Amino acid sequence: MASPGGISVLDGYRAMYEFLDAYWERGGRTSDELAMILGAMALSSDGMSMDPAMLSDWRAAVSKVAGEGSIEKS
Repeated sequence: MASPGGISVLDGYRAMYEFLDAYWERGGRTSDELAMILGAMALSSDGMSMDPAMLSDWRAAVSKVAGEGSIEKS
């Protein structure tokens, strides 16, 4: 399943991970909550998130947003 904008759902997940990781780094790695989310989101060698619910929840969120149509504004 491709997400809106032409990237795959998995690539979108990876992009969100990178976004959150950069935010955490800029904040001086002080948020324990964000560190826990990033740990759960990390992908293992088999391509699954460390917490399998994270990737499943991401797919559900993408499906929901895709079903609502584009939410981007210029």
